[in-house]
Amino acid sequence: MAKKLGLVSLLVGLMVFMTGCFNIDVPIKAENEGIWDSYFVYPLSWLMENIAEALGNSYGLAIIITTLLLRILILPLMIKQTKSTKAMQALQPQMKELREKHSAKDKQTQQKLQQEMMGLFQEHKVNPLAGCFPILIQMPILIAFYHAIIRTPAINPEVDPSYVGTPQNFLWFELGSADPYFILPLVAGATTFIQQKMMMVQDNPQMRALMYIMPIMIIAFAAFFPSALALYWVIGNLFMIAQTYFITGPNVGKVNDAKTGGAKNK
Repeated sequence: MAKKLGLVSLLVGLMVFMTGCFNIDVPIKAENEGIWDSYFVYPLSWLMENIAEALGNSYGLAIIITTLLLRILILPLMIKQTKSTKAMQALQPQMKELREKHSAKDKQTQQKLQQEMMGLFQEHKVNPLAGCFPILIQMPILIAFYHAIIRTPAINPEVDPSYVGTPQNFLWFELGSADPYFILPLVAGATTFIQQKMMMVQDNPQMRALMYIMPIMIIAFAAFFPSALALYWVIGNLFMIAQTYFITGPNVGKVNDAKTGGAKNK
């Protein structure tokens, strides 16, 4: 589990690095050069602008619709990730038994544990890394959408001093500014917590800590970033919550408790 936590931390760190290693202060336009801007960011900005124009210049609705379209686009990957999580959840009691059986810390015992774990995965046709690959594939898409939001002048006028349009409002907030009432950041944090809790497969202290750390980070970011980005996080989280529930079923999020021993299939 420590390796999985390290992988998650690496992915989070990579995402933070990627969001800052490009020209996020440069407005996105058709004439921008480079593969990243031309083939990833600009098409999403163009899509939002055209949807907004069709909806009476409502960029708030455009962000919601584009978010849903992207989530639908990567839905097959997310279904695979969710099913992998469910399969790992079902194997937790047996994995716990193997760990207790090979609890000694010597190298030979740990090698035997790894062999039996791999045999368990092969028997049930479960790939413990299957849930990680979809994240790697979808990450550039979601980061590109993040760039499209903060680099489209109509949404975030601060990125382009020459922009003369009026600030875009949606509901009670201005898309290019932080939510003055901190409602969106709190909702973004709450939905992040729910979504992570639903995906949690075992009661591990390290994963539980991450389940609380990530929502706090999201709240902190959303409190200072443009509200358009927080709106994107909220809609994306709500989609993930619904998707996870309908794919995994009503028992989603119920963690196998090591103290009770979990449910064993005889």
